[in-house]
Amino acid sequence: MKRREFNRILGALAAAPMLTPRGAFASERRLWSLTADLAECCSCRIPCSCNFGRPVDTCFGNRLIQIREGDYEGASLAGVTFLVTFQMGVWTRIYVDDSMDAARSAAFDAVFPVAFAGFSQRARVVEPVPMTIASTTETFSFTTPESAVEMRLLPGLDGGPIRVDGLPNPAYRNYVQYESVVHRHTSADGDFSYSGTNGFRSEMRAAG
Repeated sequence: MKRREFNRILGALAAAPMLTPRGAFASERRLWSLTADLAECCSCRIPCSCNFGRPVDTCFGNRLIQIREGDYEGASLAGVTFLVTFQMGVWTRIYVDDSMDAARSAAFDAVFPVAFAGFSQRARVVEPVPMTIASTTETFSFTTPESAVEMRLLPGLDGGPIRVDGLPNPAYRNYVQYESVVHRHTSADGDFSYSGTNGFRSEMRAAG
């Protein structure tokens, strides 16, 4: 499966469903909504052409999703945190932050197959794991037992962040360009390690 189709599935099944209930059936009750911070490194060169609608054939990635606010049928989603490690269009492995309390874990179980169906359908593993997340003004990192990412801000002309608007996926709002320092994974499904490849942080806003 090419990245264009992969992104189309993720867009259609992870974010775009918000258009149907509120557009064609505005009178129906909204089941879920969320605003999440994303951080991802992948195996693509900088900038990742996939994110601009020009897909490559193969991509390996680690995407951290931290839900800042939202609800699923009235239950709060704030604080739900998980990592998606993937081989594009082939498999995903889902690592859920094991420090979440019972309420947040239950919220993840409910919303994940609905709001993130593109990831859920290819999941080989969904498991709670210890997770470490760290941030500075120039770097962002996260680790689990099988995946690790460290990325650094790619400076623009004035030394500030490179920001990109208008990307063709609703998960890529407020997109800021990073570069991978460490981007690796080892499991039964795959083994990869990259440095100097694409990284980004962005915001996802979706509802359905």
